[in-house]
Amino acid sequence: MKSRWQDTEAEAMVTRYAQQGIGRDVALRVYTSRLLGQDPLLVMHGGGNTSVKTTVKDLSGDDVEALCVKGSGWDMGDIEPAGLPAVRMTPLLKLRERDKLSDEDMVRFQRANLLDPGSPNPSVETLLHAFLPHKFVDHTHSTAVLSIADQPNAAELCAEIYGKRMGLVPYIMPGFALAKKAAEVYEADPSVEGLVLLKHGIFTFGKDAREAYERMIAMVTRAEERLATKRKTVFDAAPLPKSLANVAAIGPIIRGIAAEKDAKQEGAWRRLVLDFRASPAVLAYVNGTELKRYAQHGVVTPDHTIRTKNIPLILPAPDAGDLAGFKKAARQSADAFVAAYHAYFQRNNAGRDPAKRELDPLPRVALVPGVGLFGMGRSKKDAAIAADIAENTVLTITDAEAIGTFEALSEADLFDMEYWSLEQAKLGSAAEKPLAGQVVAITGGAGAIGAACAKLFKDNGAEVAVLDLDGNAATVAAKKLGGTALGLACDVLDASSISAAFDRVAAHFGGVDIVISNAGAASQGRIGEVDEAVLRKSFELNFFAHQRVAQAAVKIMLAQGTGGCLLFNVSKQAINPGPDFGPYGLPKAATLFLSRQYALDYGKDGIRANAVNADRIRSGLLTPEMIAERSKARGLSEHDYMSGNLLGREVTAEDVAQAFLHQALSLKTTADVTTVDGGNIAATLR
Repeated sequence: MKSRWQDTEAEAMVTRYAQQGIGRDVALRVYTSRLLGQDPLLVMHGGGNTSVKTTVKDLSGDDVEALCVKGSGWDMGDIEPAGLPAVRMTPLLKLRERDKLSDEDMVRFQRANLLDPGSPNPSVETLLHAFLPHKFVDHTHSTAVLSIADQPNAAELCAEIYGKRMGLVPYIMPGFALAKKAAEVYEADPSVEGLVLLKHGIFTFGKDAREAYERMIAMVTRAEERLATKRKTVFDAAPLPKSLANVAAIGPIIRGIAAEKDAKQEGAWRRLVLDFRASPAVLAYVNGTELKRYAQHGVVTPDHTIRTKNIPLILPAPDAGDLAGFKKAARQSADAFVAAYHAYFQRNNAGRDPAKRELDPLPRVALVPGVGLFGMGRSKKDAAIAADIAENTVLTITDAEAIGTFEALSEADLFDMEYWSLEQAKLGSAAEKPLAGQVVAITGGAGAIGAACAKLFKDNGAEVAVLDLDGNAATVAAKKLGGTALGLACDVLDASSISAAFDRVAAHFGGVDIVISNAGAASQGRIGEVDEAVLRKSFELNFFAHQRVAQAAVKIMLAQGTGGCLLFNVSKQAINPGPDFGPYGLPKAATLFLSRQYALDYGKDGIRANAVNADRIRSGLLTPEMIAERSKARGLSEHDYMSGNLLGREVTAEDVAQAFLHQALSLKTTADVTTVDGGNIAATLR
């Protein structure tokens, strides 16, 4: 590992923050925190923490000796000064005199001594930073150090690697007791440059930001150098099926077995989104003959447990020729995982805290021999975090096994961390959005109605795949949504293009739960005179394309086994044909009945099918040129034409999106047709 410190960068940051009234100490603390936080071999997703002891002004303008320490909820990779709340040092140091301090009292005490009461909670390891006398203190969960610290003979290895340069702290859960013990270890030999915390991570410190940071790099490098020597062969490969199923085929199956029914709402499921990884290191790991031994000891550092649970779900290698067999075996494995989690909770909470409530028992990582690993979460972001940590775990355990034997914390210690109130608070308590954990695919997604649907469904918590004939437009539309939205080219006239697009969605998110079949175009012609080719072309786009999309979606939904929702844009032409619009209205009428046929045939599978009947929407179907032409023909302004309904209100693409959202959320509604036209008696259903 190399130092990334650059004098010019450091001074530039000092200058920039000085303009905001931020002192040099804090500016350099931000600089080196980012250097650490941007390296996944040191810090993962909000892990680790840093601090600096300095003088800052309180709200009265008085100078106060304070500890500026990473705040809860901040990530070191992009931390700002606001992410280093200042806590009064003198009261913190007085706590050293106490024998005991509960976690809750510790948090309250730290908050009570914040210089700015609006600051985030200081790190749960604030006292450890405070009790060490050095100006700058750094803490990471280095993979290399953990490969050493997670060994049965970790103490001997640390002595071999570091001599007397590092102190060794036995495992204690973060908090007051750990802070006191770390301080005692340091005071036993104040010449040490840092501390290795067994089963936990590493601290380094120094008189300035550069010294503390470069000590971290140096100590991690020494661990890396030891891991590169005296290695043994690891992970002999187990036999695999000759033909392995791909991610698109098994993703929906895995997603289905890792879901549970929502006990509070009939018909609802608690689903997880997937994120797939298959690096050479991951494949070597999941293909190992002893996978069930080394992969199920526990997490490499207790900080990971709330993201991934203590152990992963291990599934069989999927034979491409026997997906039914894989699904059955995977279901058995998932059921066993859930049963084991229930037993784990009961075993470790027996006689302790009757008020403690069991967390959901669903896995957060799945290992699949021959294929790779899947992170799981209630959002794509959470799934990616779980997958990142799982990849990090692979590297740590691989190196640990190469020089010895990986050994995690005891089950009881891991339970205490997973159910630690302070650790749980890191994940927040905000109410979930109604479509959390669900994936929606939208055809014609780059058009006005499609884009409105994409935004509304994303705002309500869904993961969104924007499908459009114009792949570039789909990508642009997805980027506008931000976050994890996916944009894909999809020609709904081409069955292979639809299949490929839905395979991409399944591989990326793990499956699909809601499909808005929205792509279409208005064809015109007097029905007795129109060329048959025009009629056939319109049926291909306005009927058969909907059928192809629905078929592709249902295939995935059936593999998941958690129901789903098909939503069709049928237009008022399906009910109230207009003059010379037979080529458009006829296939739309067929699509209306198509939605009802899906409702009839797949209701037993929990798959709902509904349609929206909209009229006069500014979209690809009703172009500006068409609006101008029709308005002129009727002697109306464009506004009067567009609002020519019983309510006298123009209907927008957003109104159509709201109707689709309502149908998606109405779990006991299927075969419905919702009218969104401001009132048109001729288009009402009778």
